[in-house]
Amino acid sequence: MTPLQALMRGVLAGAVGTTAMDTLWFYRYKRGGGESGPLEWEFSVGLDNWDNASAPGKLGKRLFEAVVQRELSPRWAPLTNNVMHWGYGLGWGGVFGIAASSTAAPPMLLGLPFGAVVWVTSYIILPLAGLYRPIWEYDAGTLWQDLSAHLVYGLTTATTFGLLSRLGPRPKTCRKP
Repeated sequence: MTPLQALMRGVLAGAVGTTAMDTLWFYRYKRGGGESGPLEWEFSVGLDNWDNASAPGKLGKRLFEAVVQRELSPRWAPLTNNVMHWGYGLGWGGVFGIAASSTAAPPMLLGLPFGAVVWVTSYIILPLAGLYRPIWEYDAGTLWQDLSAHLVYGLTTATTFGLLSRLGPRPKTCRKP
């Protein structure tokens, strides 16, 4: 597999992994009494201010404002929330694709450690940006909810990448007449 193929398959696998993670989060949301439908929930329908945006959405706002040097209106909160969330999931999927294609280990074996790396990275970046508290300030239940969702992401991304890696042309074998 070429590096470009690995990247593209990883990005696609990251989309499937992000969908699996979001499915788990939506299930938990509904179990907790949430009333929005899946598409309304997924696309942040009704989000009309930055205070209620996710940490990745707030980070996206900061990045936009740093580059453009202009305040981003709250009407862009739902889109920014989703672009950052999906961009993060697809980007990490691309990283996984390149890394997994560079090793002899079966991709599925890398899924749980990969999910844990993505999870811990968010607990490094977001506190440094002032959008999360340091990891030691969260209770074990909150951390487990977040970690388990990222493990689902990692395992689903790795499994999907493994399946996608089996697609494509096979090496030709030499047959005797």
